[in-house]
Amino acid sequence: MKFMGNRRCLALNRTKIVISCLLSFAVCFLSCSVPNLENSACKESRQTVKEFYSFHFGSEMKSGEENLEQRKKFLSDELKQKLSVEQSSTKDYFTSTDDYPKAFRVGSCTAENENKTVFQVVFFWRDDTRNEQREIRVETIKQNDEWLINKILNDLK
Repeated sequence: MKFMGNRRCLALNRTKIVISCLLSFAVCFLSCSVPNLENSACKESRQTVKEFYSFHFGSEMKSGEENLEQRKKFLSDELKQKLSVEQSSTKDYFTSTDDYPKAFRVGSCTAENENKTVFQVVFFWRDDTRNEQREIRVETIKQNDEWLINKILNDLK
């Protein structure tokens, strides 16, 4: 009889341990979630900025009619018009440099109003001899129910 009592005790201890582990995991999981405090305009327009720069970095960054045509779906009417009349330049309008960066990150957002946001975009140059980053600001506007890049603002640094 004593042997059966020990078995029950061991089974009860295992159950307690499993329940304790599951509860601990649940508490850790719930405490690790970070709420997204970004307003709706920033949430909606962030995707446009990410998609644009992913496309831009995956393509030729030099200015020109063909490259502008490929990017038109991301750009406001005002910016399309401005870029189509500007002469070709070695400096890339969207990165504000002719020394093309290797990577980018879309950072903080400020909502000017429900139809206009400004994002921090950080560019990176990293190789064996260089580790540098620069920031610009990218303004987006809501035009015909779509978020579009409207202009590149001056450097933050």
